[in-house]
Amino acid sequence: MTHKIILDTDPGIDDAVMISTALTDPKLEVALITTVAGNVTVDKTTKNALTLVDFFNKDVPVAAGATDPLIKKFEDAARIHGESGMAGYDFPEPASKPLALHAVQALRETLMNSTEPITLITTGAYTNIALLLREYPEVKSKIKQIITMGGSLGRGNMTSAAEFNIFTDPHAAQIMYNSQLPIVMVGLDVTLAGRISDETTDKLKQFGRAGQMLHDIIGHDFDHDENGTAIHDLQTLFYLEHPEAFETKDYWVDIVTEGPAVGETVADIRGAYHDGKTNAKVCVGIDTAAFNQWLLEKVSQNMQN
Repeated sequence: MTHKIILDTDPGIDDAVMISTALTDPKLEVALITTVAGNVTVDKTTKNALTLVDFFNKDVPVAAGATDPLIKKFEDAARIHGESGMAGYDFPEPASKPLALHAVQALRETLMNSTEPITLITTGAYTNIALLLREYPEVKSKIKQIITMGGSLGRGNMTSAAEFNIFTDPHAAQIMYNSQLPIVMVGLDVTLAGRISDETTDKLKQFGRAGQMLHDIIGHDFDHDENGTAIHDLQTLFYLEHPEAFETKDYWVDIVTEGPAVGETVADIRGAYHDGKTNAKVCVGIDTAAFNQWLLEKVSQNMQN
């Protein structure tokens, strides 16, 4: 089964691993990559996306998107990903150029011209998606589902309450979660548990130029502990292909948009406040061994060149 997808992203090391996997996976048809300010500024995230498209010699359009959150002041995560966003590997300058269209217009055109609904994989701030849904609500019928990296049922990684992608633009997250579209939340509850082990990272360099590249950039990701490196965004693709590897619960998820808990995702775990309604399938458990094995298989089978 082939999945038609759009990647809305802010590469970023973990985004880069996700993009690399998506571009080379024969089970995935990447119709468009859109970029947003998040891990680093949008000029850098766009350059990084183009760099990866060129690295794998793929003809996938890239469109640059929002430079700032809807309301909140922008704060990046260069401390985790390096100033370029993809520290650790000496990439050549990309030859490809972004589309002349803004990401929001490119999203609309790609969705409306598609003969089948498309899955949105969102792994950065959700500013582009919020603008799309607000300005062009007619695209909803063309969106099969949104699989999104972000949020947490417990502690955050940007503040004690907030995960980074939600924190970056909480008002955009609120619009997306209130869209009535099918949403799968792949949050810190699974991405911090299901790490890529040091053993897996070490094995990657066996698999040619691409494996060496992934080995090198993962090695420069500071989101690392004794269990390995949290390659958060990659789990969106793992869920798309292997939902059975996750434990999920259906909740209504609200977004805190102001105050000391800004960016927190609050799930109605008792079903007490929304008349039994839910707006997201939340991942709460993952088969970590299967995730590691899946990545090794993807790199060894699809990326050697």
